[in-house]
Amino acid sequence: MTHAEGAVVRVDGTEVEALAADALRWLRGTARETGGGGLGWSTRPSDDELNPMLYSGTAGVVPVLLEAWRHFGDDTYADTALRAARSLTAAVDECADSSLYFGLTGMALTLRTVHRELGDPAADVAADRAMELVRTRFDGTRWGELFELMGGNAGIGLGALLVGDADLAVRALEPYARTAEALPGGGVHWEFRTGREGRMHHISHGTLGIVYALATVGTATGRTDLVELAEAGAAGVVDRDEDGPEGFLVAHSDPAHLPDLIARHSYGWCHGPAGDAQVFRGLRDVLGDAAWSALADRCWHTVTRSGLPRRLRPGFWDNNGRCCGTAGVLALACDRIAEQDDGHDFARVLVADLTERATRDAEGARWSNFEHRATPGELEPQTGWAMGNAGIARELMRFVRLGRGGDPDYAFAWPDQPAVRRTGVQATDPIRPAGTDAPS
Repeated sequence: MTHAEGAVVRVDGTEVEALAADALRWLRGTARETGGGGLGWSTRPSDDELNPMLYSGTAGVVPVLLEAWRHFGDDTYADTALRAARSLTAAVDECADSSLYFGLTGMALTLRTVHRELGDPAADVAADRAMELVRTRFDGTRWGELFELMGGNAGIGLGALLVGDADLAVRALEPYARTAEALPGGGVHWEFRTGREGRMHHISHGTLGIVYALATVGTATGRTDLVELAEAGAAGVVDRDEDGPEGFLVAHSDPAHLPDLIARHSYGWCHGPAGDAQVFRGLRDVLGDAAWSALADRCWHTVTRSGLPRRLRPGFWDNNGRCCGTAGVLALACDRIAEQDDGHDFARVLVADLTERATRDAEGARWSNFEHRATPGELEPQTGWAMGNAGIARELMRFVRLGRGGDPDYAFAWPDQPAVRRTGVQATDPIRPAGTDAPS
């Protein structure tokens, strides 16, 4: 990071938008033809196998194409999304995983969205087929080893609710009541994977991801017992805070999971306060208690004082992506811009960093994450939502749109990121293309 501490960082909205367009161009250029006129993506261009999943494959690319279609008004993005839906439709019966981020539930959510936005009946039928398979694979307690948001019940419950199957959503979450482990302070937590001693605390694989699903599904279905269980889970995590009273920072896991490989504290969406804040925003909305807003503010305090996005030491902030890196923090910054007219300066720092780290050439733009324990350390660029172009381009487009006073919502609402709560506050210091006037 080359920006001086405390300096005001300037970014040009037109240039950021051009970077997003270049990222989309590279992304479309890495698509592969499949049978029946379909398109699919592998995690990395060099991979042999196509990847259908929401986390790092085709199902996560499609929502970003829909975002680009809305943002740029270019129908070629919609056409590409329709072709990608064909490959997802063909992959449904071959997918052995049922989860939100790694399997059928995420694929179904994407297919349902393609039907809603683009009127594709085949995508709707395929979504129904995917959720039928998910339902038949449930053993009454779980779907597999993972028991959390990304790969387990919590994510399946959220996805089922969003595709219109409230009954399955509730059935997916009810097992958390009988598997909760009581904590000395009165909270609860859960095993994240069968047979693992460590207990994770954050949104991706830990307690707060389960909390988010319990609160969301419980509120939508009138199940106050699930909402109360969510509160108990959140209380257990809040008790672990190490950065109060102004900040909020909780360890990756206790006992530490793979301590020789994983730092005790992270700061991004998956295992840190950037993701914790999203859960607290969600609890604010469903429980109507200002204390959750205060916790989200404390998360922001810690994130903005952590030193990211600078690479302060080996292993610290080596990722540009949505799951574990800069784009995920930018998502939270833009939420704060939209809701509180706050976060502008830090958002610009994040966007400037993404701009500096992009590789741009005739093929477009892409980002390489870094692995300090490998030689060479620069990793191959990825395509998908989690670590690659799709997730980064999505946040860059939204940043530009907010700077122009545009719609803060996404074309596709990710299941675990609360919608912006409308306050009537508009972004200040707007970023607009050269030669345009402020919106009337």
